[in-house]
Amino acid sequence: MTFALHSTVFIIACILAISVYVQADTPNGNRPNDRPGRFLSLPVPEKCSRRPKEFFYKGHNYFFTGHLVELKDKKFDWLDGRNLCREYCMDLTSLETQEENNLIFKLIQQNDVPYIWTSGRLCDFKGCENRTDLEPKNLHGWFWSATRAKIFPTNRITPGWGYNAWSQTGHKKIPQPDNAEFDINRTVESCLAILNNVYNDGIAWHDVACYHEKPVVCEDNEELLNYVASTNPGIRL
Repeated sequence: MTFALHSTVFIIACILAISVYVQADTPNGNRPNDRPGRFLSLPVPEKCSRRPKEFFYKGHNYFFTGHLVELKDKKFDWLDGRNLCREYCMDLTSLETQEENNLIFKLIQQNDVPYIWTSGRLCDFKGCENRTDLEPKNLHGWFWSATRAKIFPTNRITPGWGYNAWSQTGHKKIPQPDNAEFDINRTVESCLAILNNVYNDGIAWHDVACYHEKPVVCEDNEELLNYVASTNPGIRL
């Protein structure tokens, strides 16, 4: 069940910050080796037409980069991971239901994957300032960037779920998200990854600094598929 957004203002802020076609992603707390001002990639019609379709769930195709020969040993920072997916008319996976979350957890478990990125993002950029409904940010400030759906408060179980997917521990030995790296090098942990028992906590969600490199699971993105279909008559998607 997707947690309803508090207001249309939240949607507008997200659209301005992660516009499908034109807006750059510039997370707070960039490290010196980050590449600020990078833009979200446009879909590539040819890639969309032949995108990998490893498994299917509720109308969407998915694939894990670790299962593709050409991407098997590659890892990506959060934005590069998004852009890889977007070229195929996909995006990083958004885990909006427990069933979908269990599906991805099972993939990680069965393939002994140490970690992956999701599309989860902290609303800590321009357009998110002075938003009382997002405070405190570690509880109320997370959303799925691929769908712009707000994530339920991190300290509560999402309605319809039987558990809280956020880990109850981490580097600081407190429930996630804990923004632990900020205490180490002033880098904000603005992106949502799934880690596989890194802190003896099983498979669980963690906030992680966006510059870290991980494999990704890509999921069909309806906006991009519709855009390519409307601008390329006759294309088979």
